[in-house]
Amino acid sequence: MLGAMEGFYGIGRLARMSGLTISALRFYDGAGVLTPAVIDPNTGYRWYSGDQVVIAQLICRLRRTRMPLPDIKQIVASRHMPERVDVLLAAHLERLEQGLADARRQLSDIHSLLNTKESPMTTTLTFTGSDFRTALAAVRFAVSTDPALPALGGVLLDTIAGTVNLVATDRYRLAVAPAPADVEGPACAAAVPAAFLDSIAATEAARVVLTIEGDTVTARAGGLTCTATVIDEVFPDYRRLMPSEDAEGVRIGGRLRHAIVNGPSLTQRRDADGIEFETVVLSTDDRGDIVISDGTEGIAVNREFILEAMDAAGEGQLHLRLDGPITPLIIHSARSTSLLMPVRL
Repeated sequence: MLGAMEGFYGIGRLARMSGLTISALRFYDGAGVLTPAVIDPNTGYRWYSGDQVVIAQLICRLRRTRMPLPDIKQIVASRHMPERVDVLLAAHLERLEQGLADARRQLSDIHSLLNTKESPMTTTLTFTGSDFRTALAAVRFAVSTDPALPALGGVLLDTIAGTVNLVATDRYRLAVAPAPADVEGPACAAAVPAAFLDSIAATEAARVVLTIEGDTVTARAGGLTCTATVIDEVFPDYRRLMPSEDAEGVRIGGRLRHAIVNGPSLTQRRDADGIEFETVVLSTDDRGDIVISDGTEGIAVNREFILEAMDAAGEGQLHLRLDGPITPLIIHSARSTSLLMPVRL
């Protein structure tokens, strides 16, 4: 055992000095961002040099700005190249400003909604049947079946500039799929029962029209006309969780899926309902590729959930982003974006 080392700091002390948690330091070690200067060969205990204290403090501050892991990694690697760092920081600041601009637009919409709440208006959404079915299939796996959470038993229809986002979540995962649509009337966000939308998709109609007026939604698809009541519960604010559009992550494919299915896993029990499930631990290798770990160093995720998210994303390029031990994992494709909460080991 090496014992206390002069001029070096243990992981606990570095956590206190930097503002990062011990689990975050372990994560950044596994991700190749901040590797300990020395690891005790007998105990595996991590020791960090004095120079690494500043790097850990830098990572902590970048993380607080919600900078994606790949950019943090680049800044740490380029910290002695001011021009390169300035480019990365400017790009991140632009993303943050775009997010602020979007928030301002949302607040403006809120004022408009409050001013017209006494006389609710009608919003009509017109989709091609294939666009509607594709978007619904991309989020359907994330709909909650818990009767104690009625708001999550539906799919949110959220209009954004000629597009309708279909959104579903069961608290442990969230899926968002944009569907092109003609939107007539004011912007709206309405949670509609999932079973109602399933019945519309089952018609395989070439055109789907949804009309939302007050607390009623009317669907016309092929020869079917039916109505349902909008779910009168507050749907979670999903937009604040969404990643920036240019933060794709690491490209993944069949090899990782095969590893998730056949690789090592851990059995855990969920505190909320006592359900047992299998988890896999994800980490990055020296090349930056995402791999399955056979230990506990990395980010654990429900195996069934990540497989469902990968399947729902459809064919084509998939990207997976890992940003930290308590930050949602993000699976992104041209079809949809899914967020999965990591599991505490």
